[in-house]
Order: sequence, then C-alpha cells, then structure tokens
Amino acid sequence: MSSILLEEPFSTKRATYADYKALEVDDNFWYELINGELVKKSAPAPRHQMIQANLFWSFSSHVRQYSLGVLLCAPVDVFVDEYSVPQPDLLFIAKERQHIITDDGVMGAPNLVVEILSPSSVKRDRSDKMRLYQRLQVPEYWIIDPKSATVEIYHFVDGAYDLVSFAVERGNVDSTQLAGFSLEVSTIF
Repeated sequence: MSSILLEEPFSTKRATYADYKALEVDDNFWYELINGELVKKSAPAPRHQMIQANLFWSFSSHVRQYSLGVLLCAPVDVFVDEYSVPQPDLLFIAKERQHIITDDGVMGAPNLVVEILSPSSVKRDRSDKMRLYQRLQVPEYWIIDPKSATVEIYHFVDGAYDLVSFAVERGNVDSTQLAGFSLEVSTIF
C-alpha cells in the first residue's frame, strides 16, 4: 500500500496587505485584513445601516459647518501594518491630517474611528480591532451597540484606551476630536 502525503486543508500563512489587495472576488462580500486573517463580511443589517446613516448625518453636519476635515464610511481601508487593514464603519480625519488619505485608503491614524457592533463582529470590534486602533494611536474610538442601544467613547491616553463617555438609550456623549460636538444618543437609535 502506498502512502499519500496530503496538504493541510487550511493555510497557516498569514495574509499580507499585498495578498489582500490582490484579492479578486466577486461574491457580494467585503473583506478586511485583521492580524493576517482575511475576514469576510456580509452586508450589515438594516438597523446597523440606519444607525450608521444617522451618525454620519450628525457628524457630517458638524464637520461641514466648522470645516473640520473629512468624514468617511465603510468600506475604506485603514492601513495599520502589512498584516492589518481594518475597515471601520465611520472615520474622521482632521483637515490638517488629510495627507494620510490616498487612493489606496488611509495611511495612518484617523482622528476618530467608529465601529457599530453586529452579532458576528462583537469580539473582533471589542478586542482585535480595538488593539489595532490602540497600536495605531487613534485618539478617539467609538463603539456603538445596537442591541443594547449604547455608545461608548474611548480616548487614547498613555498608550491605552480609557472609557471616557458612556450612554444607554439617551443622554449626551461628547467628542474631543470633533471640536464642540455633542450627540444626543437617542437620535441615532
């Protein structure tokens, strides 16, 4: 009887930014690169999209009124390193830092990043992506949970994120990166 050497069914090789950019898929999914893993993302739920639209509208009005910078929403690549290119739901880049926006994505730390949780993204957004944004030294990170109607705002202080603002269903949260911006939480839910 002859033996057959089988290849491992799953590659242990970490995907790189070059692998990610070379992806040629037409399967109605988005992909992001998190710590060398290509993460397949389906279209967000309508509630997620409504929250994102409401928040974008609130941010956008303020950003435009005071000419603060650029507001972008997913999908847009944020380059962390060769193995990590997340796509936050929303991100803000101050006017004086717009040079980090390129044709390939954002090459550096946005001033503010927002992730809206979905059942499949809770661990990734609260752990993996939070660590990536922390390593990139993103000054302000928002986590929005549609299920519990909460908004959490973290600030990058002394090399780590500190929870500085939290609201459930109603109440105001403020941003230091969008000067003078205050959000009544109920308006996005």
